[in-house]
Amino acid sequence: MNESRIQFSDRKSEIDLYQLQELLNVSAFWAKGRSIEDLGIAIANSEPVISVSDSARLIGFARATSDGIYRATIWDVVIQPEYQHGGLGSKLVETILSHPQMRRVERIYLMTTHQQGFYEKIGFQTNSTTTMVLHNLTNRAFLTTTEVQFQELLGG
Repeated sequence: MNESRIQFSDRKSEIDLYQLQELLNVSAFWAKGRSIEDLGIAIANSEPVISVSDSARLIGFARATSDGIYRATIWDVVIQPEYQHGGLGSKLVETILSHPQMRRVERIYLMTTHQQGFYEKIGFQTNSTTTMVLHNLTNRAFLTTTEVQFQELLGG
């Protein structure tokens, strides 16, 4: 790995979605098969988004969502396998954490299946009391009622 060619960027518009799709397919079992369209939507709705490139090749990626003050969540932290174990992953997460959108956030969450030790070295702590998940809103009656109420609230 030639350090001088490694570039970090927070410019969403420069991310090649096809390279990102391939990076996720190769590096992240939990993100295989994501569509180009969905990746574009996820990036558009995330801030910050950090990419890592070696020359023109995308070798790392991470994104976060946040209200900028109280809560944030880091998502999709990936490094190309042949670039792992050289400190790029730590630098990628630290770049996300130092971004202006994240600096003042009171509590930052992330989810990981097998990398707890990696994140603990950066300062994250195991938290077993706050994680809940809702998969694919299957209660469509609730969703429809909520949408109608929201439309009425907006005067529509």
